[in-house]
This record gives sequence, structure tokens and C-alpha cells, in this order.
Amino acid sequence: MNIQVEPAALGNWTTRDYHRRWLLDQASALFDFFQYRAVNPKGGFYDIDDAGKPLDAINPVRGIHSTARMVHCFSIGSLLGRPGANEIVDHGMNYLWNRHRDTKHGGYVWSLNNDGPVDSSKQGYGHAFVLLAASSAKTIGHPLADGMLADVTEILNTKFWEEKHGAIAEEFNQDWSLIDGGTYRGQNSNMHLTEALMAAFEATGERSYLDKAESVADLVIRRSAGSVGWRVAEHFNTDWVLDKNYRGNEMFRPSGTTPGHWLEWARLVLQLWSLGEKRHDWMPEAAKGLFSQSMSLGWDNEKHGFFYTLDWDDVPAKRNKLWWPACEGAGAAHYLNEHVPSDFHEESYRKIWSMIGQNFVDRANGGWHEELTEDLVPAHTLFPGKGDIYHALQACLIPLFPATGSLTKVIAEAGGKI
Repeated sequence: MNIQVEPAALGNWTTRDYHRRWLLDQASALFDFFQYRAVNPKGGFYDIDDAGKPLDAINPVRGIHSTARMVHCFSIGSLLGRPGANEIVDHGMNYLWNRHRDTKHGGYVWSLNNDGPVDSSKQGYGHAFVLLAASSAKTIGHPLADGMLADVTEILNTKFWEEKHGAIAEEFNQDWSLIDGGTYRGQNSNMHLTEALMAAFEATGERSYLDKAESVADLVIRRSAGSVGWRVAEHFNTDWVLDKNYRGNEMFRPSGTTPGHWLEWARLVLQLWSLGEKRHDWMPEAAKGLFSQSMSLGWDNEKHGFFYTLDWDDVPAKRNKLWWPACEGAGAAHYLNEHVPSDFHEESYRKIWSMIGQNFVDRANGGWHEELTEDLVPAHTLFPGKGDIYHALQACLIPLFPATGSLTKVIAEAGGKI
């Protein structure tokens, strides 16, 4: 039975001391789980299983996004005053700079093991996270941050950015030749680039980063998502024409539409609106539309949680429930509550967190389950273990600070005080 309490009766959950302590406890537990288990002494970080042990302790593959996300998250930990966080940042930054960086051709390779590159391609998604890592590390004064920030910015500007579209191309071979003719364009890499561009703007004050973020959002959200009823289209051709029939990697490029990305964009658009001095009137309306569609089409009203993907008839296609859409839903609901408050946004915030607390938090082993079946049973069809702190940590911390910028910005402005 769902007991409905009028939100105005006791105020939003984010105003309540207990809820705020609960969120901080969850964030601390996530830091504990990854800080003391994920560090690979040979460089980079392990992907870990449900119990917190390396999935491959001998010669694991290290993906660039995983390393960069650890740098970003433990930069946040450092700003909060977490002991040992700086050492994690240093470990990750050195691996990005000394191993992922391609000193011959420029840019950063996608994945490595102890012997060298496993996938030497240059991915827009990966470079977006290098930009985020460098920007976050700069906020705590890491000595490699400025050089990495300048380096990855140059690569993004000269190799990936397509001015005629106002967004980045997707991928190249190691020597910057085209992969499969270079005809694919994707919103996922551009979405994460938008997040990173905002962090870079906050860290440096350079307006060009924010201008690019606004350009990407205009293309992907105002023009594209706005034309299909605030459902974020994922896959495009080289001219940014929607390809509804695309079939690709089900983790990074799933077919159909992905409600989790609608939620992620709802928060990012409001953050961009705030950073851009609220100049673009379309942004709050877009955020409301994206969130409303996510809850009406993507949320499982019977069993709860967000379906992973829908087809273009809005029918659930991949019905499993992943942790990251729920995390993004919590962050989006908080941002909407702060900027365009409504009972619907507060009720949704509570509904999402109740589902996370009941089903994703692994009280037996620590960390969060990354995948559940449609019936909310832990599963591993896409994700073999618990390889990522990023989405869950941000979900826990975003509601504790003003909804005005990246966590690194708002934590620093608050002097690390919650």
C-alpha cells in the first residue's frame, strides 16, 4: 500500500535532517566500498564484483571512463574533507596522463591492460570524461590538472568538435582515421560532454566551454528531443538526422530510447540554465517535459523502477531496471524541485528514493546493485559487478547542495559544509 502524504505537511525531504543524514550515510558507504577495494596497484582501478573483489585481479582491462569517474568522485570527496581521497585522485590522474594519453597521435585511448592498449580507439565519450576528471582535479589543485585540461580541450576542439552542428563527432581510430566511415553521431557522448563542459567553465571561468555546452543542448534537446515529444533521441547520422533503426552496443548505445537519459538531461539543462544566468527560456520547460515523460512512459507503475529502454512506440523494450536511471531521476527531481517546484516533483523524488533504498542498496555486501530484473531481482546481463561509483554518489550528494552547478562548484562554495 502506498501512503500518500501531502508534501506541504512536513516540507520536502531535502529539508529534513534525517533524510539529509541518510543521504550522507549512503555517500560515505559508497566511498568506503570503492576507496578500499578498487585501487589496482599496477595503475588504474579494478572492476569489482558484488562482494567487492576484483573481477580480474591478474590483468584487468581499465576503461578510460571508469578511471576518469573515480578521479571526479574522489575530487568531490577531497572537497568534502574525506581522508585518503587525494591519494585516489592522484592514482587516477597519473594513469590517465601516463597510460591512457597517446603521446604519438594525441588524445586518449579507450582501454588498457597491463600490456598496453586493448581498444586504442579515440572515443568522444571517453574524452568527455577526461575533461570532467581534469576539471574536477583542478578544483583541488592537482598538479596534472592544468596540463590535462589544456591537452584534452585542444583535442576536443581540433579533432571532435563540428562547428556546423555545434556538437562532437563520435569516434576515431588511434591515428584519427575514421571508424566505419565516421557516419555515426550519438547524443550520449555529447550529453556527458555537456556535463564536462560546465565543470570546465566553472573551474576556469572560460566562457567558450559554456558556449559549447549551450550549443550541444540546443541541438540535442531543444531541436531534437523537442521535435519528438521530449523523448531524447540517441542515434543520428553524420548530418544529425535521427536514425530510429540503429542497433549498437547495448550498454553505451542501446536501441530505441533510454528514459534514464531524459532524466539526466532534465538536470543538466537546469544546471546549464542556472550557469548561463537563466537566459534561455526554453530550458526550464524542456526539463519539465523530459522529466514528465520519463515518469509517465519510463516508470514501471506496477513494480517500480525505470525500464532501461523503450521502443519508438513507447513500449518497454529492455525491461530490466538499472541503477543509473534511478540515480539520475533522483537528481533531476531535486533540481526541478529547486527551480520549478511542484507536488509532482516532490512525490516523484520520494518515489524514486524509496525504490533505490529498498532495491538497489546492497546492505549485505556494500555498494549498490547495478542491475535488477523487471521483478527487481539482482542480475548481471549487462553489468558483471559493481564497477561504478559515479551515478550513485552524485545522486546522494546532489540533493544536499544548492542546485546551481556541478558538485565540485557547489561544495567548494559551501566550504565543504553540508
